Amino acid sequence: MNDADVSKQIQQMVRFIRQEAEEKANEISVSAEEEFNIEKLQIFEADKKKIKQEYDRKAKQVDVRKKIEYSMQLNASRIKVLQAQDDIVNSMKEAAGKDLLRVSDDKKAYKKLIKDLIVQSLMRLKEPAVLLRCREVDKKVVESVLEEAKKAYADKASASVPKVTIDDRVFLPPPPKGGDSHEPFCSGGVVLASQDGKIVCENTLDARLDVVFRQKLPEIRKRLLGQTSAS
Repeated sequence: MNDADVSKQIQQMVRFIRQEAEEKANEISVSAEEEFNIEKLQIFEADKKKIKQEYDRKAKQVDVRKKIEYSMQLNASRIKVLQAQDDIVNSMKEAAGKDLLRVSDDKKAYKKLIKDLIVQSLMRLKEPAVLLRCREVDKKVVESVLEEAKKAYADKASASVPKVTIDDRVFLPPPPKGGDSHEPFCSGGVVLASQDGKIVCENTLDARLDVVFRQKLPEIRKRLLGQTSAS
């Protein structure tokens, strides 16, 4: 084999090695690019997931805040409605209380009312002896109807005529003085108690007004709520 043949073989080997190297380099490049793309996609998906989670978290926080704000506004509105209802109810009760003050102006009607209140109290107590308290201004009225009231009770209850002692040392509060006075007052009526003081029947006009308002309050509120909803 001459030098030319050797040189030719060497060149062929070089080309073969170079071709293999280029193919291998190309394979490595393609593989690296694929791995890079896969890793880039994984990073992108991970970041996308994080962003979505963060968005969901913030959206949930916004939703919770909105619900809290709505609930607070709703409660505030309810409180305002209830306060308005209370103001109306209190004004109604105050107006009724002022009307009570005029009950005693009609002497004849008030005298009959006092008698009926005494009879009713005796029926509730059903005691053989009781203590009666009234306003000092009503003492004469009470004395004028007491015997009649005792007999009326005895007939109704089929019982003996009870002993009723008018307390002339402790009286119920007087009528209101007017203005913005905050002193205790009584619009009229009576309070009867057993001799030992364990059983008490408060039958004043003010106490009866309180009872009526407590009993009628649900109905009053219902009507006020209906008016509020309709308006």
